[in-house]
Amino acid sequence: MKKDIEIFIAKDVHVALIHEWNEEFLCKEWNAYVLNDTDSPIEMVMAVSKGFDDERKTSTIRHALGVIASKSFKKIEGVQEDVLALNNEFFVTYYAGNKLYEKRFLFGRGSVTADALKTIPLIEKDGIIAK
Repeated sequence: MKKDIEIFIAKDVHVALIHEWNEEFLCKEWNAYVLNDTDSPIEMVMAVSKGFDDERKTSTIRHALGVIASKSFKKIEGVQEDVLALNNEFFVTYYAGNKLYEKRFLFGRGSVTADALKTIPLIEKDGIIAK
């Protein structure tokens, strides 16, 4: 039964919004990534994203990311500038060592700004790590 499933809270797995150059469109854009800072790969990675505030909400989008190697990262999706005016939530689940892990990551409304940018480990680009 559902109550018998033990779900662990993710550690050393993060979601970051990276502000990076797009060669095709010749502009900077925001992209969301899952970062695996653990010493082992994570498998069957799923990310569910949505934007919301008191009055509006975006569609809920599900992403199957597969396996992310140790000390590596994988892109979830591009994030449009106007969506950054909302709260942006990423709910990540994965398996590691035959255990199920999950964690909710949130970029608060208005928290994604040029002033908040820092170099993100593993990717070595400017971005913001979710809380």
